Amino acid sequence: MVKLIHTLADHGDDVNCCAFSSSLLATCSLDKTIRLYSLSDFTELPHSPLKFHTYAVHCCCFSPSGHVLASCSTDGTTVLWNTQNGETLAVMEQPTGSPVRVCQFSPDSTCLVSGAADGTVVLWNAQSYKLYRCGSVKDGSLVACAFSPNGNFFVTGSSCGDITVWDDKMRCLHSEKAHDLGITCCDFSSQPVSDGEQGLQFFRLASCGQDCQIKIWVVSFTHILGFELKYKSTLSGHCAPVLACAFSHNGQMLVSGSVDKSVIVYDTNTETILHTLTQHTRYVTSCAFAPNILLLATGSMDKTVNIWQFDLETPCQARNTDDQVKQFIEDWSEDDVSMWLCAQGLNDLVDIFKINNIDGRELFNLTKESLVDDLKIESLGLRSKVLRKIEELRTKVKALSSGIPDEFLCPITRELMKDPVIASDGYSYEKEAMENWISKKKRTSPMTNLILPSMVLTPNRTLKMAISRWLETHQK
Repeated sequence: MVKLIHTLADHGDDVNCCAFSSSLLATCSLDKTIRLYSLSDFTELPHSPLKFHTYAVHCCCFSPSGHVLASCSTDGTTVLWNTQNGETLAVMEQPTGSPVRVCQFSPDSTCLVSGAADGTVVLWNAQSYKLYRCGSVKDGSLVACAFSPNGNFFVTGSSCGDITVWDDKMRCLHSEKAHDLGITCCDFSSQPVSDGEQGLQFFRLASCGQDCQIKIWVVSFTHILGFELKYKSTLSGHCAPVLACAFSHNGQMLVSGSVDKSVIVYDTNTETILHTLTQHTRYVTSCAFAPNILLLATGSMDKTVNIWQFDLETPCQARNTDDQVKQFIEDWSEDDVSMWLCAQGLNDLVDIFKINNIDGRELFNLTKESLVDDLKIESLGLRSKVLRKIEELRTKVKALSSGIPDEFLCPITRELMKDPVIASDGYSYEKEAMENWISKKKRTSPMTNLILPSMVLTPNRTLKMAISRWLETHQK
């Protein structure tokens, strides 16, 4: 499960990039600023926003220690900031003066790469702030960059679709066409893949582009055997250009954001879709996972940054839960049923259920008649609530058993949505269910219980298309 826990709406224009350190979140925008937030409560730091750039800020990234933040801009500069006080440490000007589109620290913090619109790529000494080496690609603007986890090489991606691999001396090791219409982003998984036969380590690289595709590559490099880049697979799911991709810190998930306004989270082992998130109302331009906790930030041209939290279970555990959930509930003990009753606010029924030895299998078989005749529950309200909660449990089991992603289910009915709409609380609901909720209930959010700022329901066409694609794939 993944849920939206916070939305940041401080930028005055498109959000271009999000980046995490162990304690901070940085965002940058077309509004020329960089903003810093604490991960403890998502409050903005006192010295934020950071202001220096005279044009749009395209990219920002933390040094591995988190003490330094780099930002780059159309103004042709890459700026280093002290994250503790917001002071400027250095201003590094691209030699050609071209707009800088991307910047990235090396894993050991000794170097910083900046890539520009004219195809130039500069390797800076991050301690002395001096230019170390400079190179360029043949065609296109440099728009993407990622260091290998061991720091031995880095890759750049261009608007012409080429992936270029450089060693730590700025020597070009390899270049090939990866995406026909241009690359938009790339990222390495921090977790290596071992070759059991030769003892070699390989790294997974993800790239995405204007061709609506995400490609997975396997990369190896040793000074003895040289460099090798192999195409592995293509991930589908988006119906428009993919603008951002990022691996989770443990390498188990890959996230992508697209012009179709959706965010898709993949299981990297099975390459299947775990979640489709559709809260953004314009293009999703940036995705980033936190390094130490299961948090995801997504930035958009709607000027917001959404913060998402994942359950502690791994994707593998989630799959096992989906496959075994019905068997698991039927195997509930009487104590498990008692805990479930308490969680549903039915504490008064715990003793009655225990006296009658109601376990998981018996719970699933309860009916209106058995509640009256066997359990002697006289209160109509209690009987109705028990039956409703049991039906919700059956619906959840049915959904999980069929593999329906939870975000495709209406939070009110727990059924697959046919006509999803976005309410003013940011959540999606089945249109009819939400209209009934508004007309019959207090005008509060079904998810947060807070007053809805507006009763307007907006069609969620992106989610509707995602559900349609899922149905086409899974219906027999």
